[in-house]
Amino acid sequence: MAGNVRQGKGTASCSRDGGRTGRVQVDSRPGGAAGAERGGRGIGRSWGARALRRALPVCFLFASFSPCGAREPAYHTTLAGEPGRVSFMGQTVEIPALNRADMTSITLGASFLAPTRGQGPIIPVAAFYHRRITDRSYGRAMVAIFVNELDYGRDLGGWDLVAQFENGTIPVAERELRDGEEIRGTSLYYGTLLGSLGVGWRLPVAPFQVDNDLRVQLVALGGYFYAHRETDSAPGLWVPPNTGLYGARLRCRYDGMRRNLLELPHEGMAAGFDVDYLHRDRWRAESGSADDGNRDYAQAEGHLVGAAGVPGLSERNRLLLGLYGGFTAQGKGDRFNAFRLNGGPFPGEQYDLAWPHYSGVIYDRVLARGYVTATAGYRRELAFFLYLSTLGSYIWADRSSAVGDDRVDFKQMHGSAATVALDSAFPWKSSLYLAWSWESGVLRNGRSGNGVTLIWNKLF
Repeated sequence: MAGNVRQGKGTASCSRDGGRTGRVQVDSRPGGAAGAERGGRGIGRSWGARALRRALPVCFLFASFSPCGAREPAYHTTLAGEPGRVSFMGQTVEIPALNRADMTSITLGASFLAPTRGQGPIIPVAAFYHRRITDRSYGRAMVAIFVNELDYGRDLGGWDLVAQFENGTIPVAERELRDGEEIRGTSLYYGTLLGSLGVGWRLPVAPFQVDNDLRVQLVALGGYFYAHRETDSAPGLWVPPNTGLYGARLRCRYDGMRRNLLELPHEGMAAGFDVDYLHRDRWRAESGSADDGNRDYAQAEGHLVGAAGVPGLSERNRLLLGLYGGFTAQGKGDRFNAFRLNGGPFPGEQYDLAWPHYSGVIYDRVLARGYVTATAGYRRELAFFLYLSTLGSYIWADRSSAVGDDRVDFKQMHGSAATVALDSAFPWKSSLYLAWSWESGVLRNGRSGNGVTLIWNKLF
């Protein structure tokens, strides 16, 4: 199951937040979120199957692919939520409006690794996503059984009441890597449950879809952390005590992004930051440590994501950029509060945009107490429902690594990744994501490799 929650800030790689209208009246021009991670817009069964059958042979020949050619004629990409009419293969296709303020979807998929990362070559992902927005409240849920995110906001007349919950409680022991191999002695069960309650303020921004706003939130944090051994745990492995968690979070998010038919970033910018402070109540330092074992720690991370057109070319051609960074103050990071770096598709959904992204296969067990990533890419609209993307990423990370057979420490690494991906609408109001990725060795901790990812999203 992809995704996890760390003590300082929960992450679940299956999906993030949807938008909200807040105090803006919801009308027939809905604008909202993708579903679970890519749960965007599907195409109808009758014309969708016919369109795919006719289009794929043509699209893969790249007959319309000419990014370096002469100026292209004017073209308008169908945007998320809006009705449209397009001409395709000699037929007129009607695209109905979609109420993006009320969306429910599921995501199923997997990444296939070669060579394997740890014990198995397959990393599955599954999630349920729901978002409902009214003119006075918003609610979002990403449910993956052991990794979940719940978010609720209520307009109190100028201010919002904000309540959130997240957990990462996967019932599988985690092991650290060394030179691409799992070290059995580092095996440990651990997880976090974290709730928050506080106040927020929201201002709708252009282009005034339900996921376009400026948000500032200040919340109190409270939760619980647990850890215990398993059969393979080494006798000398540090196992911290179960403990309560208390703290606070300041969050600022701006989303001025316009999405296309498949909820992929089309034009605009999103940016933001989180600052967390957390206290671990009953904490015990690792044996031999001279301090309190990171009982109290502060973390900060930020992001900047953008999409824009290519000068001289039509809307079919888009440039993509994603910058992410995070650090733990005074180096007070350990395997239990580290950032979890997320691979997978280039983010588009409002909360997905904010979580650490490194182009590649779906995997978020890369733990780092500090990181910087940069992703740049190009996307070509092959047909109104079919998009081809190429992405390159760079990463620097102070990454966790097994030391000996019973200890986990951090070491600085840097690397790169490349991805070629195909996003397509699919019959039955669903969509497909297929990608090949190569990564230089940060993912497998010293060993380069390839991966193929396939994701299916169904919108209800």
